[in-house]
Parts: sequence; C-alpha cells; structure tokens
Amino acid sequence: MEKEHQIFGIRAIIEAIQAGATVDKVYIQKEASSELMKDLMKVMKRGNINFSYVPVEKLNRLTPNNHQGAVATISPISFFDLESLIESVIENGKKPLFLILDQISDARNFGAIIRTAECTGVNGIIVQKAGSAPVNGDTVKTSAGAVFNIPICKVEHIKDAIFLLQASGIKTVAATEKTNQNIYDISLNEPVAIIMGSEDRGVNPSVLKIVDEKAKLPMFGTIGSLNVSVACGAFLYEAVRQRS
Repeated sequence: MEKEHQIFGIRAIIEAIQAGATVDKVYIQKEASSELMKDLMKVMKRGNINFSYVPVEKLNRLTPNNHQGAVATISPISFFDLESLIESVIENGKKPLFLILDQISDARNFGAIIRTAECTGVNGIIVQKAGSAPVNGDTVKTSAGAVFNIPICKVEHIKDAIFLLQASGIKTVAATEKTNQNIYDISLNEPVAIIMGSEDRGVNPSVLKIVDEKAKLPMFGTIGSLNVSVACGAFLYEAVRQRS
C-alpha cells in the first residue's frame, strides 16, 4: 500500500471521513472495542464506508506507526455518479460501452482490466462498494496510469446498476461458462454493458438471473477458465471488432 494513500489512527480516520475524503476501505483490528473505535464505527456506517476486520499482524504490515487498531486506504481518484455518467455518454451521441466488475478483489487484476478498458474505449467501469478491490498503488501501477483516464463508478449493489443500465436502453451481457452461447454469436455492436465476475466464483448467480444475455469464450484446453483480466480483454476486443 502506498504510504501517501493511507491514514492510520482512529481519530485521523474519523476526521478524514467527516472532511469528505475518498476513503476506499478501512481495516479494523479484530476485537477492538474502545469508545473511540465505537465512534469510528458509527461514522463509517453513516458514511457507508467499506470496512473489514483483520488481525493486528495485517495492520502492522500496513504501517509501522501507532495505528490504534485502524488503517484506512484513500483512493487517489474521485468516483463518478453512475446515473450522471450514463446520461452524459448518451447525450454525447456515443454508443455506450460499459464494464461491470462483480466483486473482483485482486488489485492487480483490477488494474490490468482498467488498462484494457481504457484502450478499448470503455465509457465507464462500475464496481460494487463492498467486496471490490481498492484503487491503490498496485492498481495505479498495473493500469499504467489508465485509472486516471477512465470514469469509475462505485455503487451499493451491482443489480441496481444493471437495472439502471437496462432502463437506459443498454443491454447487459454476463461473461459466464454457464451458457451455451458463444461470445462471437451475440451482438455487441449496440449500447452494451459487459459483466465480469470475481476470480473465485464468477458472476453472482443472482446477477445472472437479471442480465439480458450470457456468453462464454470457447475453451479447447484442459483448464476450464481464464484469468479474469485476460477473459475481459477477449470480450472487450470482440466488442471493438464488431464496432469497427
């Protein structure tokens, strides 16, 4: 974690949240229960800040300083409002191409996907607040700086984002092996949002139930899946091919 992208200490984190800083995630020491920690929990819940409980050893690895049982990561970017972004893309006469990441948790995968998305003309990336990789030093480095060039939206729930996109006339396509439909057999030459699932379980089953289409990549080897950033690149470049 880049030191300039973190805050340590309970009071400092509370003040950062109250000042409107873009706090990406807070790591809380397990079983910490001081009055000040209770105040931090209240502030985080009011601000809907993503947090997780971790062993003190993890906090000690994040910073050698007196963290008091709490370390926060600060995003180096500002996040966009999804509804406003959709309206802007449509008003500009563009054929929308959005990318939804369903709880991809590895920062390097996230960065690699951002880099490919920027190269393929994606109008915006949508991630869920809970369970998604933070925008940290690893993300910035792996994206080769693309993270500063493409809008990223954080939403409460992926399903709400899908409903909003569909209501705006944007087709949603989930990348999943749980279909007989090949990516090369569906139309991506229209307003579309491609959904990529997490590294371990893929697209959430509840999300698969509401998407417009599902598609998979053909696989000829003995290994049943690709790295998510590689699979994402294949989907996005098929969209580029169809739109050229």
